[in-house]
Amino acid sequence: MATLRGAAAIVGIGQTPYYKRGAAPEPELKLALRAIVAACEDAGIDPRDVDGFISYASERNDAQKLMPALGTRETRFAALTWIHGGGIPGALSIAASAIATGQAHVVAVYRAMAEADGQRLRVMVAQSDTAAQYLVNGLESPAQILALRSMRLLQAHGVPRATFKTMAQVAYHHARNNPTAVGRNITLDDETYDNARRIADPFTLFDCSRENDGAAAVIVVSAERAKDCAKTPAYILSAPMGTLEGGGALEENIRPYSCAGQLGVARRMWAESGYGPGDVDVAQIYQNMTGLGVGALIDHGFCTFESAGDFITFGNLIAPSGRLPINTSGGDLADGFIHGMGLALEATRQIRGVSVNQVPGVKISLVTGGPGDTMTSTALLGAAETL
Repeated sequence: MATLRGAAAIVGIGQTPYYKRGAAPEPELKLALRAIVAACEDAGIDPRDVDGFISYASERNDAQKLMPALGTRETRFAALTWIHGGGIPGALSIAASAIATGQAHVVAVYRAMAEADGQRLRVMVAQSDTAAQYLVNGLESPAQILALRSMRLLQAHGVPRATFKTMAQVAYHHARNNPTAVGRNITLDDETYDNARRIADPFTLFDCSRENDGAAAVIVVSAERAKDCAKTPAYILSAPMGTLEGGGALEENIRPYSCAGQLGVARRMWAESGYGPGDVDVAQIYQNMTGLGVGALIDHGFCTFESAGDFITFGNLIAPSGRLPINTSGGDLADGFIHGMGLALEATRQIRGVSVNQVPGVKISLVTGGPGDTMTSTALLGAAETL
């Protein structure tokens, strides 16, 4: 079977600060440009040499808008994945495909959000992107819709509610060491979590991802070129995207409904990469909601419904010594949220050995796309030794 295993690598990462939703000091386009230029500087690549532009979800800052300010010499490839937050690894897959087939040489994968510009969360925007079966029943927000899945996880499969709290506490624990994390000053003890405002049963405030303005980007080049770049490459071992039967937006009845909808992409990732759950050193798990983060761990084979309570413990999930440290920057819950793009940057930092919560000797780093999305993706990054 032909795969893209190790054909391309992330060699540059860059992002703006996280701003409060709707409070970015610059327009969305400028944020995107700042992130791409920062990623190029990190890689030691001239921004004018970027010839591929790839994003996901409702990204509005396309290649035509970016080219003039970057001084792009030639755009050879541009694409947008038809996925929401689930599309981060999928965008990496498209970048690797473009490079492996010679359609582009230096690809920027990026996401920018400024609520004052894009109005992503306004009701009219949300309604145009939410299936009718939810709207007619009064379900308009991601928290409401995803709560259905997570309640099933608790009621039908007996996964302990405490696993949700653990996922949140691990994120905030890691954020305390991250000077740029939005939630770095929050100590999420049991009392604070238990008394938090209810959002949509079973979710409290601390079960939900943040919403921030900002931008983040990575630069992807061929494995051969990566050897000459300024920073340690993170090779893309596999990054499948898709969904199983029942996963379409007008149906959204994928089995098992209670999990993250990532069984198919996870199976393909392990098969394509030649690795398995036991080989992963660190994982950046997209958490729109904690319950879906639990589901993602189950879908990827780190635990089962029955063993989730034993596996998802604070000691198992924290850096540096946990069995599987996750969300080591604080993740979507406590670091900041630019539609999850920050997870790809942190997965790369772990391969480089420069995370604020570094796991010793990382060779394999997982980054997942948005769980519960009607289409999703997942990616395995590796150090040179994994090729």
